[in-house]
Amino acid sequence: MKNLGRILLRGVLIAAVSLIVGLSIYSWNARNLVGNEMPMPFGIGVAVVLSGSMEPALQVNDVVIVREAPEYRVGDVVVYQAHSLIIHRIIQIDGDTVITQGDANNIQDDPIRVDQIKGRMAGRIPFLGLVIKAVKSLPGILLMLLAAFWLLHRSWQSEKQTRTDEVERLKDEIRRLKAEEEAEAENSITDPTETNHHS
Repeated sequence: MKNLGRILLRGVLIAAVSLIVGLSIYSWNARNLVGNEMPMPFGIGVAVVLSGSMEPALQVNDVVIVREAPEYRVGDVVVYQAHSLIIHRIIQIDGDTVITQGDANNIQDDPIRVDQIKGRMAGRIPFLGLVIKAVKSLPGILLMLLAAFWLLHRSWQSEKQTRTDEVERLKDEIRRLKAEEEAEAENSITDPTETNHHS
């Protein structure tokens, strides 16, 4: 049962490391090669709120889960890409032109095209942005990779020690059985004087 637990832990750690490295490479390529500030694999993305323009609905460092939508309506909170990613509420739609505004702002944003919208807000996780910022930083990625490799190393070392202990236990058992067999062999030898006495 312990071995199964170790194998599962190792599988989870390897999957986590692969996911971290894969997502980091994917995000870097999307930002630097394609100019896409928020990749949307499977039509879902994550954005961190960086300003108070949407207070009180959204606070700084909230994480917003964004989903692509076939159409958008007035009142939707959307993430769109202009010079950077912006998360504001749609206040007007005119054909392919959309006007947004932050709930805490007094003026509306410059008009954007519908195709600039990444998606509609589908959920919010308060203050998780602090963790995501740390994880997305180079020191954060390196720290997580080091921690994962250290845990993998500990898991392998523990399994190796368990195998060594098992081998030693088997050796002890073999020595014990051999000693018992030798003792029985010695006890089964007939004393010659005892044999002559009976004859």
